Amino acid sequence: MTVVQAPRRDAPPAVPPRPSFRQRLSKWDVKFSPYAYIAPFFVVFGLVGLFPLLYTAYVSLYDWEIGDDDPPFVGFENYVQLFGDGQFWNAVGNTLSIFVLSSGPQIVIAVLLAALLNTRLRGPTGWRIGILIPYAASLVAIGIIFANLFGNQYGLLNSILEMAGIDRIDWQAGTLSSHVAIAVMVNWRWTGYNALIVLAAMQAIPKEINEAAVVDGAGPVRRFFSVTLPLLRPTLIFVVITSTIGGLQIFTEPKLFDVGQGSNNGGSSNQFQTVTLYMYQQGFENFDLGYASAIAWVLFLLIVVIALVNFLITRRLAATEGGRR
Repeated sequence: MTVVQAPRRDAPPAVPPRPSFRQRLSKWDVKFSPYAYIAPFFVVFGLVGLFPLLYTAYVSLYDWEIGDDDPPFVGFENYVQLFGDGQFWNAVGNTLSIFVLSSGPQIVIAVLLAALLNTRLRGPTGWRIGILIPYAASLVAIGIIFANLFGNQYGLLNSILEMAGIDRIDWQAGTLSSHVAIAVMVNWRWTGYNALIVLAAMQAIPKEINEAAVVDGAGPVRRFFSVTLPLLRPTLIFVVITSTIGGLQIFTEPKLFDVGQGSNNGGSSNQFQTVTLYMYQQGFENFDLGYASAIAWVLFLLIVVIALVNFLITRRLAATEGGRR
């Protein structure tokens, strides 16, 4: 005979003990410590990056001049005036021209230099320090030296051209010649810096990949184009974007290039005046801070658009190559 037992009533669940202060503190530490660790970056970025950017947008909506305590609100009038300003578009054209003449050769030479430094050279540390010296040198000194090298009357380059039977070139007076001279100055300073970045990426490539290519019969040139360059794509994208940002913000090189010409604002006829030089002229010589702020914001949007185009092109190329595989 089966005995049916009555259902047993479970005991009420035990109340968990209240966590101690040390346990709560440990829980808070795990939860909030990551935010505390990264907070200094965002605080500094907000103070020196985001706030000036937003405040510049605010100033661009006013007819703001230095010393004006109550500037009138003009809305987007500064932007409307800017898009109809022929001198601004001349500065944009000069900036893009110098950027193309400098960034393209700079990246190509940087990759070739990195490939050379990645070989078995004697004293590799000395070579690496040597190509970085132009970056560490004083930019003012570099500008003065190159302004004299490209001088019209007593410049070294014109003396060499004259010895070769070629007429002297007035580097500061011509549009293309001045852009080439400034691009040479930019390349001389930044090529070594970018070469070291590419070199670090090259040395991070596993040796087994190159050894496998050697076993398959690939020569040095084939390994460079088929193995090394594809693996350098993320680093090259970084170099291209940083070169784009720096190239479109170029200021000191053209500012110092005509240091002895008197205008000091991009040539006598603005033949190498860049956007940042024009912004400096409007803000700190004409004291029109509202107009200068509008120029700064348009330059910021131009940099964002070109950087985005670079990103989309490189991603498209990566997707195309991945599809071929």
